[in-house]
Amino acid sequence: MNQNMQNLSLIASKEEKLILGLMSGTSLDGLDVAVCKVTGTGTETEINVSHFETVEYDIAFRDQLKRICFRDMVSFQELTLLHKSIAIHHAKIINDLLKKWGLNSKEIDLIASHGQTVYHAPLHSHQKTETGNATLQIGDGDILSVNTGIITISDFRQKNIAGGGEGAPLAVYGDILLYAEDDNDVLLLNIGGISNFTYLPAGLSGKIICSDAGPGNTLMNQWMHEQFPGKNYDHNAVVAYSGKVSATLLASLKNHRFFFQPLPKSTGPELFSLNYLQEALKQSSLDNVSTEDIMATLNKFTVDTICEALKSVKAKPDTKLYISGGGIHNPLLMDHLKEQLSEFSFCPTESKGTHPDAKEAVLFALLANECVAGNGDAFKNLSEGIPAISMGKISFPF
Repeated sequence: MNQNMQNLSLIASKEEKLILGLMSGTSLDGLDVAVCKVTGTGTETEINVSHFETVEYDIAFRDQLKRICFRDMVSFQELTLLHKSIAIHHAKIINDLLKKWGLNSKEIDLIASHGQTVYHAPLHSHQKTETGNATLQIGDGDILSVNTGIITISDFRQKNIAGGGEGAPLAVYGDILLYAEDDNDVLLLNIGGISNFTYLPAGLSGKIICSDAGPGNTLMNQWMHEQFPGKNYDHNAVVAYSGKVSATLLASLKNHRFFFQPLPKSTGPELFSLNYLQEALKQSSLDNVSTEDIMATLNKFTVDTICEALKSVKAKPDTKLYISGGGIHNPLLMDHLKEQLSEFSFCPTESKGTHPDAKEAVLFALLANECVAGNGDAFKNLSEGIPAISMGKISFPF
C-alpha cells in the first residue's frame, strides 16, 4: 500500500485526532487557526480546542486578495499565482504557530483548509440554469501539505454543490454535530463578511434551515476602508455611533430581490459591494449624507436583515441563540440585535466549548474528520438543500 494511504488509514481509525482547522473568510482580514482534539464521528463527535489564534494579513497581502476576490474581471495571471502563494503564506503561518505553541508537525494528523473564496455564484445570482450553483476557493491543498508535511483536506464546498447544495453556508454540518438539542430549538448566527444562520428545531424533528441572511461586516468594512484608508473596520463602532440612521437610504438598501427570495439562499461580497451602496444612494436621491450617517445606516442594515431572516423561521420564544464571528466585537451591532431579538435567549458559544471567533475554523476541522472517518450518515433525512455527504479533497505531503 502507498505509504501516504497507509498513514491516512491509521489516522482515520484513531480514537482521537489532532486536526488543524483553518478559515480565511470574506472579510479578508486574516487566517483563523484552531488546534482541535476530535473524538468520534457523526453525532458521537466531541471536540476540544487546545489552541486558537487569528493571524492578521499585512496590508500588501490583503491588497493582493482584494484585487482578485469578488470581482467579475481579474488578471488570470494574478489569480493563478495567488492560488499558490496563499497556500505558501498559510503554510508559513501554520509552521510559525506550531513552533510558538510547542507543537511538532508530526503531532498534527490533518489540516482542514477552507482556502480563500474568490467568487461565489449561486444560480439566483446569474440565472444560467445549465451551470447552476458554483463557487471557487483558492489556496492549493497540495502546496499547503508539502510545505507543512501534514495531510491536508481542502476544497470542501465543491462536493456540497455536486450533491445539490449551493456550496454555502456549510455551518449546518458542524452545528448539527455540536449544537443540536433534544428539548430546545437552537439558532446559530455567524456574522463574518456575510451573515449566515442555522435553525435547529428540538430533536431535529422539524425543518432545519441553514442560510445566508445578507451582509455581515462586508459593507461596513468596505466603507471604512474607502473613507479612512488604512482602517479596515469600525473599531468599537465609533463612527457608527457618531452618525444617524437614514431611513431613506436604509429602505433603498433593503430593496433588493435577494431579501425577497425564500430560504435557504447564499450570497457574497460580489453583491454587497460599494457599487451596491452607491446604487442605493442614487435610488435614494441623497447627495449629502455624511460618512458617519452612512456607517450608522449600514450597521442598521446588517442588523435588520439578520433579524428579519431569523424571525422568518418562526422559532419559539426562548430559543437559544449563539452568535459568532467578527460582528460580535461591534457593540452597536450587538446592542441592536439584543433589542430586536429580545424573545431569544442569548447564549455564549463557549458553553459548547467553542470560542466565537474560532467557530468556523472548528467547523472545517469537523468536516475533515468526517471526510476521513465518517460517511455522511449523520446528515441523512435532513431538510432539502443539506445533502448527506462528507466533503473535502485529500492532499498528501511527499
